Amino acid sequence: MRITVITRILFSLLISLSVFLLSGFDQKANDEPKRIVVFGDSITAGYGLDQEEAFPARIQEKIDELGWKAEVVNAGVSGETSAGGLRRADWVLQRAVDIFVLELGGNDGLRGIDPDVTKENLQKIMDKVWDRYPAARILLTGMEAPPNMGDDYTLRFRQIYRELAEANEVIFMPFILEDVGGIPELNQSDGIHPTAEGHEIIADNLWELLKPVLEEIRNN
Repeated sequence: MRITVITRILFSLLISLSVFLLSGFDQKANDEPKRIVVFGDSITAGYGLDQEEAFPARIQEKIDELGWKAEVVNAGVSGETSAGGLRRADWVLQRAVDIFVLELGGNDGLRGIDPDVTKENLQKIMDKVWDRYPAARILLTGMEAPPNMGDDYTLRFRQIYRELAEANEVIFMPFILEDVGGIPELNQSDGIHPTAEGHEIIADNLWELLKPVLEEIRNN
């Protein structure tokens, strides 16, 4: 009889300890900052500017102002094509990703790469993200090809982003340079890369899409 009582007490203590440890683990997991990886080319990297002037850093400032626990990682590389991004993706995905912003393809358009090849590469990058982190949210940003590539090419290039967004049901920003591209005072002397003010506008536009997603997942 006494052994049975002691056994029950020990069993209850074991259950209580397990619940305590698990709750502590869950709390620790919730305390971990969410990671937003912005994976792109020179637009993301902030070509010609200090990195704190690039739009990923501006988004980090918006998050910090709200007191939210989230880290924005600038994974931009100047000159990166979609093929280069595909080769680099595994390295970037070594650490956890909660939101993945995919900003690639601009250099493909400048080089006249077949849009369907670009589309295939971007799809494979998204597949890699979800293979590693099935719960990750992806935000895809579109880009325009230069008009000197011809109407057929520029139209097809534009279409691949919408097709990818619809097929994968991801968050979609049709043009990363919305309200910036083609406006001389918002671009550097090359007419391609945004100024610091241009990056602020990009951050504002992107934040409209990112904020509700981050608000949804930040306590999960």
